[in-house]
Amino acid sequence: MIRQPAVAGQFYPASAAQVEAELSELIRPAQAKRDAIAVVCPHAGWVYSGATAGIVYSAVRIPNHVIMVGPNHHGIGSAYALCDAGAWRTPIGDAPIDEPLAAELLDNCDLLAEDQRAHVAEHSLEVQVPMLLRANPNVRIVPVLIGGGGPESGGRVKLREIGAAIAETVRDFGKPLLLLASTDLNHYEDQETSRIKDKLALDAVVNLDEEALMDRVRDMEISMCGVAPTYIVIHAAKQLGARCAELLDYRTSGDVSGDFSAVVGYGGVVIE
Repeated sequence: MIRQPAVAGQFYPASAAQVEAELSELIRPAQAKRDAIAVVCPHAGWVYSGATAGIVYSAVRIPNHVIMVGPNHHGIGSAYALCDAGAWRTPIGDAPIDEPLAAELLDNCDLLAEDQRAHVAEHSLEVQVPMLLRANPNVRIVPVLIGGGGPESGGRVKLREIGAAIAETVRDFGKPLLLLASTDLNHYEDQETSRIKDKLALDAVVNLDEEALMDRVRDMEISMCGVAPTYIVIHAAKQLGARCAELLDYRTSGDVSGDFSAVVGYGGVVIE
């Protein structure tokens, strides 16, 4: 199955030439790329969050294999939906699904379900794929969507089980692999409020404290759409030996639009 783009022409350009032109501005060659266990990237329209995502993709070496974990905004399909076959089409080419890796992850986690339908209209992972292809044309992906109702998406026990299964799969795989959590931060409050809330969430991410992240999102009512994917990826990354993380960029939609009355926050983090 070829998954067709759902948000090309909305969240990012529909034509190959325009995509290439924007990516040339967003992803810059770096003299020395960092090897990372995981990254956290935003998934809004490129005009708003592309600069933050581009800073991450510019800094980190993208290996041939990436497990992507993002939120299911639409609530379609399985609560924990994995796309296990075919390829994802973009204006600049196709990103094949890493089918053996996907099969291994499904075998290691009873919670995950093969569900192509959940991915058809969802943007949270799609917006990452052209950037991944630009950074590494040989990339193969395993897309996973987390639904189940936020913020805890079915409960932390289940999220930890998924994270542990991802870590087990990566260890057994034995090749360079990157985990990617796709999330935006607080939504549609004023700039000052959002900056306070976003700092609370990002401090927990940088401290690799997934429990504090979930507690703060719940207690402070931070509308971070990808908190469950980020929780999963932090949990997996620590089992894979992660010891530190760094915030590479933070901004809000207001920094682009000039409207600071109702902003969305974006952060880019590398986990090593």
